[in-house]
Amino acid sequence: MSNEWKDLTSLTQGKSVVVEKVRVAGTDVRIEGEFELPALARLKAEDQVFVAAFVRSHGSIKAMEELFGISYPTIKNRLNRISEDLKLVEVTPGPSRADILDQIEKGTLTVAEALGLLRAS
Repeated sequence: MSNEWKDLTSLTQGKSVVVEKVRVAGTDVRIEGEFELPALARLKAEDQVFVAAFVRSHGSIKAMEELFGISYPTIKNRLNRISEDLKLVEVTPGPSRADILDQIEKGTLTVAEALGLLRAS
């Protein structure tokens, strides 16, 4: 991790950062607006290092134990805490075909509504 990123993290003291201008590297293309940093970039610097190490170790908790000199429960607890901070994409599956058919049978869903649900999935 670069020193600039550590300096920025220190400056912000955990407050959120809004990026207002982005430039595509090697081009003159610039985009202006308000952009939030990606979820991984919003983690504390030490958590970013931890996640990077976890990915580089292919998710091996044993390798993480050796690398950081900490126990399995400590690694699991830290991963759980970090995962709470990484609210990436919440996926709520829609009703299954069987559920839709059951609802039609019970009269709680019309055929037109069922078709809409099936087309959306």
